[in-house]
Amino acid sequence: MTIKKAIIPAAGLGTRFLPVTKSMPKEMLPIIDKPVIHYVVEEAINSGIDDIIFITGRSKRSIEDYFDDSPELEMHLMSKGKTEMLKMVRDISSLVDIHYIRQKEPRGLGDAILTAEKHISGEPFAVLLGDDIIVNSTPCTKQLIEVFIKYGRSTIAVEEVPLEKVINYGIIKGRKLDEHLYVLEDIVEKPSPEKAPSNYGAIGRYVFTPEIFDCIKKSEYGVGGEIQLTDGIKLLSESQKIYAYKFTGKRYDTGDKLEYIKAIVDFALENEEMREEILAYLRENIVKC
Repeated sequence: MTIKKAIIPAAGLGTRFLPVTKSMPKEMLPIIDKPVIHYVVEEAINSGIDDIIFITGRSKRSIEDYFDDSPELEMHLMSKGKTEMLKMVRDISSLVDIHYIRQKEPRGLGDAILTAEKHISGEPFAVLLGDDIIVNSTPCTKQLIEVFIKYGRSTIAVEEVPLEKVINYGIIKGRKLDEHLYVLEDIVEKPSPEKAPSNYGAIGRYVFTPEIFDCIKKSEYGVGGEIQLTDGIKLLSESQKIYAYKFTGKRYDTGDKLEYIKAIVDFALENEEMREEILAYLRENIVKC
C-alpha cells in the first residue's frame, strides 16, 4: 500500500520570528518569491500525495488564502495580458486537494496530528512539518514512502545534528541495518547532550501507520506541557517495529533565523536570473568584511 494522504501541521505560534509572526504565519515567510509552505506542498505532491490536511490555528488564514482561487487577481492579470503570471497563480490553487482543520489551542505536535484522525480514515499517512524545506532530486517524503512500501511499518526521517543542538530534537537510539536504515529502539524528546542516546535527530518528515493515533491518545503531557509526537512514537514502538531513515538531501529549518537566511541565499544562487548579481554582491561585501 502506498501513501496518498499527508498532514501538514501549521498551527505553531512562530515565536522565534516575532514580531513578524504576530500577523504572518512563519510558514508564509518568503524564500524570494515563494513562501516556505509552497515548497513543503510541492514535496508532498512530488512524493505521490494527492490529499493534504493542513492543521492551522488563529492568524493562519493567509495559508488558506494562498492556496485558494484569487478571482480579482486573475482578472487583473488577464486584462493586462500577463499569461505566464496568470498560469502561475492558477496553478497554485489547483496543486492538490487541500483541507483545513483548526487546532483550537497549541497543545503540541501530537495533539495537532490527532485532530486529523477522522480524515485519515484508518489509512497510513505522511506528516510534513510546515517550516522544513528539504532539497533533493528524490523528495525526502518519497524516500520514507519507499521504505514504508518495503517494510509496511512507520518510518521517520533522521539526520545527524551537532551535539549542542540535540536539545532541540527528538533523539533516537537505533539498531543499524545499513548505511541509511535503523530499527528504532528508543526516542527521547529534547534531551540534554549528556543524556542523548545519539546525535541522530528526528526532523519534520514522517510516515505512520494509523495506530499512531491511539498511541498519541494514551500519551500524557510531556516536555513543555504539550502532547508530544515523540511520546506517541515511543509508545507505538512497543507494539510494532518503527524504522528511522537517514535521508539524503539538504535540509533548511526555516523556523531558525540563520537557516532561513541560508535558504534565501542558496535559492537565490540557484536562480539563473539572480545568480551573477548575488555573487557579485557577496564578493563585494566579503571584501569589506
